[in-house]
Amino acid sequence: MIRTFGAVLAAATLTLVGGVGSAGATEAPPVPSPSPSTPIACPPALPISGLVTGTTATSVTVTYSVLFVPPCGYDPPITVTLFTSRENAAKWQDPVAEAVSEPQRFGNVTIGGLTPDTEYWFRFSDTEGRRDPYVIGGPARTAPPPVCHATAAIDVGWGSGFLATVTVRNTSDQQLSGWRVSWRWSGDERLQSLWDGVADAAGTDVTVRNASYNGTLAPGGSTTFGLVAATSVVPGSIALTCGR
Repeated sequence: MIRTFGAVLAAATLTLVGGVGSAGATEAPPVPSPSPSTPIACPPALPISGLVTGTTATSVTVTYSVLFVPPCGYDPPITVTLFTSRENAAKWQDPVAEAVSEPQRFGNVTIGGLTPDTEYWFRFSDTEGRRDPYVIGGPARTAPPPVCHATAAIDVGWGSGFLATVTVRNTSDQQLSGWRVSWRWSGDERLQSLWDGVADAAGTDVTVRNASYNGTLAPGGSTTFGLVAATSVVPGSIALTCGR
């Protein structure tokens, strides 16, 4: 009976020493194995969105919004690429033009050098070449080519105003029946008088339509109208838009 108790006690002592170690030497605790990284759950929303907010005969303006940054989105600047069909846009094939945005997450991108009266589709990517797989925007049709072109010449200026002559030219290959020239004053200019045209002025915006006798222009033909404006500073030029 005594021998049995002694054997049990000795076995218990050996087990304790083997599991904890001696008082003079402590073993380092085991290093846990690294756990696999937890994937980031991205919100169920488009990382970037955009829409066409303006067109001219040769340009398309796309307004974009970067909603999420990496790993769920993109870091601006953003590249906007144009295609001439939805099929090409879907396959990212045969791009025709592109432009890069400013570094802001929200803004506008204008792509120029386009063909008048043509449909375009747009896609987004970042500067590292990562293509957005979701947004295929469009179609955006550029405006038809202008039928006329207008230029202004400042004939004479003085301290409180100036005299200008505007030339209107038919740039199409067909007879032009009626024209309209528009512009926006850059300062405090005010239209005082006008001849050989009919003016409609609303604040800084001015529109001049043809008179009854000079509205018909043959291809390549031209006519003029004149104006006097009051101002504190005579402008160096006037940016005009011509159309029907």
